Amino acid sequence: MTLIDFRKRNNQTVTEFILLGFTDDPILQILLFLIILLIYFITLVGNIGIIILIHIDSRLHTPMYFFLSHLSFIDVCYSSVIIPKTLENLLAEQKTISFLGCAFQMYFYAAYVNVECLLLGVMAYDRYVAICRPLLYTVTMNKRFCIQLVAGAYAGGFTNALIHTNLTFRLSFCGPNVISHFYCDEPPLLKLSCSETSLNELVIFIIVAINCTAVLLTIMISYSNILRTILGIHSTEGRHKAFNTCTSHFTSILIFFGTILFMYLRPNSSYSNQDKAAAVFYTMVIPMLNPLIYSLRNKEVKGALKKRLKCEFILL
Repeated sequence: MTLIDFRKRNNQTVTEFILLGFTDDPILQILLFLIILLIYFITLVGNIGIIILIHIDSRLHTPMYFFLSHLSFIDVCYSSVIIPKTLENLLAEQKTISFLGCAFQMYFYAAYVNVECLLLGVMAYDRYVAICRPLLYTVTMNKRFCIQLVAGAYAGGFTNALIHTNLTFRLSFCGPNVISHFYCDEPPLLKLSCSETSLNELVIFIIVAINCTAVLLTIMISYSNILRTILGIHSTEGRHKAFNTCTSHFTSILIFFGTILFMYLRPNSSYSNQDKAAAVFYTMVIPMLNPLIYSLRNKEVKGALKKRLKCEFILL
């Protein structure tokens, strides 16, 4: 079925959407363009740098850094789904996105965010095995199992996104076509639909609640066992080292889930302009912060980076 047939079947009159963005003030738009461009540049450099560093340094060829490389890849992907179009609309007179473009943006954004959510749960389990079952770590977290965990995260993320996107774009959009947001997200799109959206709102709540509950439960169980194990370590140096292996990951968890729970586990009617600020943090700031958190708080990453920079300086 073509997109035209799909629109006819659903009495579809909207062929494109207008993204209101942040402001109509030209000066503020230019300022925001420069700030967001800088954030995007730092995001790309930081995350791609982490991926390259993990790939070329043999000391980082461990399950923890294998998962971290995928986390960095996902951060690059989902920020790239949102930021380029946002930058374009900040400078454009017509701040539009096609109907199909909106569907694709929503799908890939939802997919990558779901994958990141699941990856953070996988990384919590990895830290649990490393600290609480150190003698079994290499056996349990073998290469095949790690690949299966990552593949499961991708499969789960893209499947969830397909459900959300399919339900949303089966609705009728008869007008208006103005989205009070800077990207195509599900809650503001539901406000524009001519159809009954209670089922969609229920599905959003259920899927997000189930995903977050499952992942947060994994994280809570993992970290409660980690904390008990760490407190049982008699050596102060040993406790400090164990804490250091978890603080970066736990910081990312607090930032990520704090924002996602604020944005999606509420009734659709309660969405307002304040969500744009939360969405900026969620779609732009978090992908930028993750490589900084993991590099500044991780001795192995800092050591590998210093070694690589030293080698490059000698070669020059």
